[in-house]
Amino acid sequence: MKTSLRLLARRRFLPLFVTQLLGAFNDNLFKQAMVLFVVYGVYNDAASETAFSGLATGVFILPFFLLSAMSGQLADSIDKARIIRIVKFCEILIMLVGAAGLLLAWQGFAVKLLAIPLLLLALFAMGIHSTFFGPIKYAILPQHLEKDEVLGGTGLVEAGTYIAVLAGTILAGVIPVEFAAIGVIVTAVIGYFSGRQVPPAPPVHEDHTIDWHVVRSSIALIKATMHIRRLFLAILSISFFWTIGAVLFIQFPPLAKNVLTADKAVASLFLAVFSVGIAIGSIAINRLLKGTVSARFAPASVLAMAGFVVAFFFVCSQWHGASNGHLYGIDEFLDHDLVFPLLASLLGIAVAGGMFVVPLYAFLTTTVDKSQAARTVAANNIVNSGAMVIGSLIALGLSAGGVSILHQLLFSAAMCLVSAWLAQKLHLACDVPLESGLTPQD
Repeated sequence: MKTSLRLLARRRFLPLFVTQLLGAFNDNLFKQAMVLFVVYGVYNDAASETAFSGLATGVFILPFFLLSAMSGQLADSIDKARIIRIVKFCEILIMLVGAAGLLLAWQGFAVKLLAIPLLLLALFAMGIHSTFFGPIKYAILPQHLEKDEVLGGTGLVEAGTYIAVLAGTILAGVIPVEFAAIGVIVTAVIGYFSGRQVPPAPPVHEDHTIDWHVVRSSIALIKATMHIRRLFLAILSISFFWTIGAVLFIQFPPLAKNVLTADKAVASLFLAVFSVGIAIGSIAINRLLKGTVSARFAPASVLAMAGFVVAFFFVCSQWHGASNGHLYGIDEFLDHDLVFPLLASLLGIAVAGGMFVVPLYAFLTTTVDKSQAARTVAANNIVNSGAMVIGSLIALGLSAGGVSILHQLLFSAAMCLVSAWLAQKLHLACDVPLESGLTPQD
């Protein structure tokens, strides 16, 4: 197997990697700056804070559910590099709107009437941006990489994504909101120029027709993919994983504030540790599998994830919070007696999650012909986004029903058991020849 890190020295991979990294960084710098401002600066109760965190997640995810079919068709019908250039230019315009919202929030001008709606509008538009970029970042890999490089390239994209999430998350927690407003615009501009360096990736076949009917095309896309058993199981496994991820990400800011009595820098630290763990898991699974696309470690990985979630729950339940409305800063938080088991269990959740999900994404692009890879990823995004919206609604419903943020962690652990069952079925299905349907890749 060729060393995957060597891909970073190749023009057929590096510009895409950098463009994806900058996009993920910008998404999280903007979203985290927005959520932390509202959670810590506008609302003062856990239910409202959880509701806004869930609303922000739902607003960002909704375009994936509505527009993934269209994005997949376009990516298989038009040069993928051209789409990247268009999408990254639109990111600059979107971030101008988002920056305006952040600056209004900073000035305290019409925060609920104007600033927050502008922020949510920009977040929705960034969801559209990511919907059209998402199928490309995976589907372009089989066109630019050799067959034994695809898993390594997928792992690097995932690792880079979460390193970028880490950087954006940390930065949002430590810089003033007005600096974040400047940062999102600058990053979008740099991302546009890096996107222009991605080599051409023309459609493999020129005869694709695009169905612009959102509902009909989405249903047709899912039907065309989900009847292939291993794709069906891979997509369901990934969807359950991201449902769990959605619930956890919604819980982190209010849990940090109300259970651990920590400030927004600590909330960012939580997401940062989670991102580092995903990156570590993404690289580690590629080393274990030696470039082979396989789900054999997926069941054990997600069961380990469930164990770490339960451990995280027990550590949080023993946590002694600050008194009299005080919030721990980073220094005080790191001096707490339980900080190391807390962060270790959180890191374990993320590492196991990264080891679970990366091979499943590789299934999406290696099971079918290169001409259909983007639509397969798009079908996955539709199902994933629907599952994440359901996860967001469940988190909101549990909060509305009086279930504490802390006890919602146990729900996430239980969902890991379903993911393990699906992953085991996928592993077994890999020993069975592909059913007729989409053309298998040689």
